[in-house]
Amino acid sequence: MQVSVETTAGLERRLTIAVPAADVDNKVNAKLAEVAKTAKVNGFRKGKVPLKVISRQYGEAARQEVASDIINSSYMEAIQQESVRPAGYPKIEVNTLEAGKDLEYVATIEVYPEVAIGEFDGYELTRLSAEINEEDVDKTIESLREQQASFAQVERAADFGDQVTIDFVGTKDGEEFQGGTGNDFKLVLGTNSMIPGFEDGVVGMNEGEEKVLPLTFPEDYQVEELQGAAAEFTVNVKKVEEKTLPEIDADFMKHFGSDTPEHFRGEIKKNMERELKQAVKGKLKASVMDKLVENHTVELPQALIASEIEALREQMMQQFGGMQQNQNLDLKALLPDEMFTEQAERRVSLGLIVGEIVKKNEIKADADQVRSYIEETAASYDKPEEVVNYYYQNQQMLAGIESVVLEDMVMDSILEQAKVTDETVSYHEAVATNQS
Repeated sequence: MQVSVETTAGLERRLTIAVPAADVDNKVNAKLAEVAKTAKVNGFRKGKVPLKVISRQYGEAARQEVASDIINSSYMEAIQQESVRPAGYPKIEVNTLEAGKDLEYVATIEVYPEVAIGEFDGYELTRLSAEINEEDVDKTIESLREQQASFAQVERAADFGDQVTIDFVGTKDGEEFQGGTGNDFKLVLGTNSMIPGFEDGVVGMNEGEEKVLPLTFPEDYQVEELQGAAAEFTVNVKKVEEKTLPEIDADFMKHFGSDTPEHFRGEIKKNMERELKQAVKGKLKASVMDKLVENHTVELPQALIASEIEALREQMMQQFGGMQQNQNLDLKALLPDEMFTEQAERRVSLGLIVGEIVKKNEIKADADQVRSYIEETAASYDKPEEVVNYYYQNQQMLAGIESVVLEDMVMDSILEQAKVTDETVSYHEAVATNQS
């Protein structure tokens, strides 16, 4: 087998691979001999058909099948022989597939880039810490009451905190746009779940009232065509419901697995401590990853970006639930690549950088850390032992945890060299989600 590798542009490589004609023809003949044993041809008994007749009738199909098998195996041999690391599936173009001639084809691929890892001693990072006081516990309990709130219909104008059931139709330049319509849509006013001005406009409306709200989409709205666009929403209020919070009584505490106020508050605080630990670690890790992206320039394989975009789109489809079952939706139009490109590029870049650090420093996932991570994750479930066993019985899930642990080990290695400043903040500041 002969292999030549040509660098075309950037990370793209063209492998021209030639397999000797004798090897191909021998396998084609062997395939035809197998076919001859069972082939049914008029005028001949089964198994007695001359090879020339078999070749005339089945030769082309046999050669195509053999070529496919040879291409698959020879491609793998070629990339190993030439020490090429493909970053995606190859595009195959067959140049020659004639009997008596070498099988020649071209495999066009992208390869993984070389990643030069810099020093970490110039990184400046902030590590947060916080204490949980009784007031923090009280606020968390109030949040739990909010989550368990009930709503009862009232005959008055809607106010902040109320839940309204509405129908709405959005138009831009007089035309309805995709995603701008809702029927029997339940909205709690004051949650800022709609674009700015929408909820303010519904406040003061009564059941059965209709109003047109002239609004403007934010400049950073996720749908590019609507960014900064003026629109009108025709809103019809069908129901106004007032919120009632549950009392902190035996029934309420039982819902969270407690039967006394002391045990209830103790369990709430334990959960808060877990959340605090995860949040502090998560923010520090995010800062480290930001520094890695800022301080490394990596040429990104388009194949990896495309794969990551598809994974992110699938993830969003699952969040919307049932979207993938709707055959009438054009998912690429509804969730275009552009929505995910920036995030996909960051994830690919980080994967390449972290992977090179792991390789360079010969870091391996520590079994004890993997176990500890799984046990911490399982602690928030009713039956932690079952969750732990589930992870260890599912190789894909376990591999995911090992990957996270590797990232944590990379982070620890960087923190040992970086300048880290400790900052004490409130509990709620520590666990607050960063808004970009």
